[in-house]
Amino acid sequence: MYGPKKVIRSLTKSNLVFIRSISKYIITSFTNQLIKSMRNATKTWLGTLLALTVLYSCKKSEMNPENELPNLSKGQEAVTELIPGSSFRVVGYMPSWAGAVSQIQFSKLTHVNYAFILPTSTGGLQALPDPSKLQSLVSSGHAAGVKVSIAVGGWNNSDDSAFEAFAANSTYRTNFVNNIMALVNQYNLDGVDIDWEYPNTGASANNFTLLMQQLSTQLHNNGKLLTAAVVSEGGASIQNAVFNAVDFLNLMAYDGGGANHSTYNYAVGSLDYWQGRGLSVAKTTLGVPFYGRSSNSYVDYKDILAQGGSPNSDTFGNVGYNGIPTIKSKANLSYDRAGGIMIWDLNADATGGNSLLSAIYTTLVDRVNNGGSNIPFGTVISLKGFNNKYVSGQNGTAAMTCTTTTATSTERFTVIDAGGGKVALRSMGKYVSSENGTQAITCSRATIGDWEKFDWVVAADGKIALRGNNGKYISSENGTQAMTCTRATASGWEYFAIN
Repeated sequence: MYGPKKVIRSLTKSNLVFIRSISKYIITSFTNQLIKSMRNATKTWLGTLLALTVLYSCKKSEMNPENELPNLSKGQEAVTELIPGSSFRVVGYMPSWAGAVSQIQFSKLTHVNYAFILPTSTGGLQALPDPSKLQSLVSSGHAAGVKVSIAVGGWNNSDDSAFEAFAANSTYRTNFVNNIMALVNQYNLDGVDIDWEYPNTGASANNFTLLMQQLSTQLHNNGKLLTAAVVSEGGASIQNAVFNAVDFLNLMAYDGGGANHSTYNYAVGSLDYWQGRGLSVAKTTLGVPFYGRSSNSYVDYKDILAQGGSPNSDTFGNVGYNGIPTIKSKANLSYDRAGGIMIWDLNADATGGNSLLSAIYTTLVDRVNNGGSNIPFGTVISLKGFNNKYVSGQNGTAAMTCTTTTATSTERFTVIDAGGGKVALRSMGKYVSSENGTQAITCSRATIGDWEKFDWVVAADGKIALRGNNGKYISSENGTQAMTCTRATASGWEYFAIN
């Protein structure tokens, strides 16, 4: 991946994959109990069970990897659920050069990708960085029910030319596949994540497809995962045939240009692009950055906070990043439109209440267990701005303001479920409209359209921000003028206390 990396991680054990593949034939509730204990067991009956696997399981090569189970990608068949009732995955990249395995919040992840190992021009592999760290990652990850994959490539420079060279030669491609399988078996890995950044159109794109298909056959025949990291948009060199070869794709919806490199709208555009080409929801994993950037630098999220940045903002000086509100919104977006969310990278996260991974996890728990019930649908509320004044709908006769000292009927709004996790606000029988950011907001609409739908973004202190269909936030303007929906990020004037 270019600049700081992004992705997610893998889970459970390869043994569990094999055993589950025969569950339709031999697994009873008693056998299931034995399988659960296999993570840390090396008992003599393992050979017997594996032999039964060979006798009774279907050959992977005879199966369509998209159709083995309805609505699930192959990589999800043996995945322990992060949250009971959901097959949603949370993938995190772990750099070989930074961070400690002991600091990873494994309980909030399903997959981890160890980054990176580099290929050679003849299909070999360069030396694995810090093998002991990978061994520790696999041991700790598997103990927590997390899949661990190796990420290959990652920095569109010298390794890109190596990909180009070996992928163009059938003998070298076979060398690469064999070397990958040897590495996977040596370290008891669950799969491989290919980070060729990026193949070109034409012959290079054809060779990428051939490589992915050959890897898919070998890895899937051995119960292993195959994933790939791809550009956010404009990935014409990733042919649609690749969709069938992989378990899922990690969309790198960041580094979009300039400091504000990973907006909510940029994430939406990435999903629109790939799914518009036919990538299934189940195989879509939305990437989010745990780092910020200016026009010429990259900064870990934890370092932004250490320098004085806010966890509830998206900008600090000339650095743009994703704070907790935006990360929560993207977690909701990915839950609604994808099969998972991916992180570059785990080492860049903060700890405690400012952790972005924790924000993702709590958002997902709420969506799975409570259906997003943190939004007070049906409740009548008033909104108090940064200036300690109330928002007024002005009875629909004028632009809305945040200047009222007491809350009366025109300052009270009913929270309406607008569908898709969005809200509408109704006062005096009319709905608040963002006016698409082209003029001051009003409360004058008789029905709910796109401009009357908002994301309900909750900050760590319980205050909320409202993001319109235009991707911008409503601002109180601190009571100095009519309210607008024009802010790219949320800070003091864009947050409201609920009364």
